[in-house]
Amino acid sequence: MNAGWIIEGPACLEAGMAALSARCPRMAAAYGRTGPLSLRRKPEGFAALFSAIVSQQVSVASARAIWGRVAAAGLTTERAVRAARDAELRAVGLSRPKQRYARALADARIDYDGLRAMTDEQVIATLVAVPGIGRWTAEIYAMFSLGRCDIFAAGDLALQDAARALYDLPDRPTERQLRRMAEAWSPFRSVAARLLWAYYRVDRNKEGIA
Repeated sequence: MNAGWIIEGPACLEAGMAALSARCPRMAAAYGRTGPLSLRRKPEGFAALFSAIVSQQVSVASARAIWGRVAAAGLTTERAVRAARDAELRAVGLSRPKQRYARALADARIDYDGLRAMTDEQVIATLVAVPGIGRWTAEIYAMFSLGRCDIFAAGDLALQDAARALYDLPDRPTERQLRRMAEAWSPFRSVAARLLWAYYRVDRNKEGIA
């Protein structure tokens, strides 16, 4: 998979779902329940990755609330975060670890434009080198900000729950097990992830990322 495969619009998702549906009757049935998938492309850059850090280990609603306070306080740039006092970061709802991660990200001075030319593996390796950015965060950024077509965030609990329900598994698959399952969905693993998030929402009446 190289950096040229990008999900740019709904037509890309439809093409990916057509391929996945032809491959897997269960995915076809899930798509029949979810309907068209949300594109959910996000901007590239510091703010998008900082927002992903904010979303770690909290509910979607909590992440939105915290990010709203971050944005209102003008803390969405590297310069602003580097200049902010601990009390300011704490006041918008960032825990002590996330304050450290925000500062580490601001100090990393990532070449965000340069990420576009990297392979998926290079993007993830570059991002996880920053303290506080794990594979899940790096994969979410690659999927939604860079539009990569063949990324799958196997550590996501909603994806694990959706896979268990859709494939009638006795238990929720582990990250390693789900990553192995997802190999069958290449080169459209990002489309499969969007489907599973949508299926999770429909099946469990809960909200995942997409």
